[in-house]
Amino acid sequence: MDSSSDEEEVRTFVQVIAEKYNPENFPYCRGQGMGVVVLPSPPGSPTKDRLFLPSVLVLNDCGISKAGDRAEVAAFCAHVVELDLSYNQLKDWGEICTIVSNIPHLDFLNLSMNPLRGVELEPSLAEVFSRVRRLVLINTHVSWDTVHTLTQHTPELEELFLCLNSYNTVLESQTSCPSLRLLQITDNQLQEWTEVRKFGLMYPSLDTLVLANNSLRSVDDTQETLQRLFPNLRSINLNNSGLGKWEDIGRLNFFPKLEEVKAMGIPLLQPYTNQERRSLTVAQLPSVSVLNGSAVSDGEREDAERFFIRHYQHGPEEELPERYHVLVSKYGHLAPLAEVDLSPRSATVDVRWGERVEAVSLRLEQTVGELKKQLKALLQLPTNGTRLFYINREMCSFLGPEEMKYGCRALHSYSIRDGDEILVVPKLKNRCSSSDF
Repeated sequence: MDSSSDEEEVRTFVQVIAEKYNPENFPYCRGQGMGVVVLPSPPGSPTKDRLFLPSVLVLNDCGISKAGDRAEVAAFCAHVVELDLSYNQLKDWGEICTIVSNIPHLDFLNLSMNPLRGVELEPSLAEVFSRVRRLVLINTHVSWDTVHTLTQHTPELEELFLCLNSYNTVLESQTSCPSLRLLQITDNQLQEWTEVRKFGLMYPSLDTLVLANNSLRSVDDTQETLQRLFPNLRSINLNNSGLGKWEDIGRLNFFPKLEEVKAMGIPLLQPYTNQERRSLTVAQLPSVSVLNGSAVSDGEREDAERFFIRHYQHGPEEELPERYHVLVSKYGHLAPLAEVDLSPRSATVDVRWGERVEAVSLRLEQTVGELKKQLKALLQLPTNGTRLFYINREMCSFLGPEEMKYGCRALHSYSIRDGDEILVVPKLKNRCSSSDF
């Protein structure tokens, strides 16, 4: 009884498909519609009706632990190209291989979050993955031996995702995977460049390397070595790594085809403002056209390189980076930028109230409302009983007085200068009242 009860709890790939895409759930799908095609089954078919499912099949978090009948997998999945089996309970490569071997056009396979720790893939089974071009093994804790078995039997594999697998070392494979273009290995525990450099040996055509959220301490190889190991690397992501020296950023120039870099959240850049971080990094990477997801224009590059020179030019000669001397040869020694004080100035104006004229020094950052309070104290005026007019003495014959109506407007917006005049006049009472209507 106990064993039969356990068997009833096992959910198979075929069972989940049959439940999710039961013909009774698609009463209007005979023919084509809803992304599911239901055709009458031929004599002897293992299913009542054959379901040709959508080409992108998502069966995540369905409790799948076994494949089910091979023939039914084949009948269901003849047109499936992408398969998402993440968050299931697959822990036997034999069951996974049964599914994959019966999906003839499978291009993308996601096995993330399945419990595959300590479960090795036999090389004799791995040939069924030969058509897969994109493989996702996030948080599966698959061993490096299994990773290498997979890459050795997927001659067209282009993208491999190995995030969250707790790797702190890389086991080097004796056989390279020349087809791989993208490796994403974020959120692991890689610290030493001696481990990262193994990717260049194993994946010689690597175009994109995503190392974010590892504690990588340095980029530590010679120019000759990096050129040899990563001849095709175009993009690298070092976000939230442990890089702490500008020399590590400078060595990125040794990758011969590098165009795109992400390097946010690293200790090296913490002391700087956002603009300083970007400028100093752009200046260090003359061939990089995209930094942290944003394109670098020619104008931005020149501004950054000039900023770089000024940033270092007063430092000790022995501490000047090599890049500094390269840029000085390009732009020469630059004079410090003039410090321009853009804060509002003060001005002395004549304030006229009837026959009375007072020379008053105004803080131009204050508002019209604040000026009225100042004049009330000076001239004993009611705050709400006066109107102010600004008179530009140089232009008064053309412009005339300008009423200062808005209490929240800053005085500097009027372009007030020494010698100008402010006219104070009493408000006239409105001759009409509500009783007149």
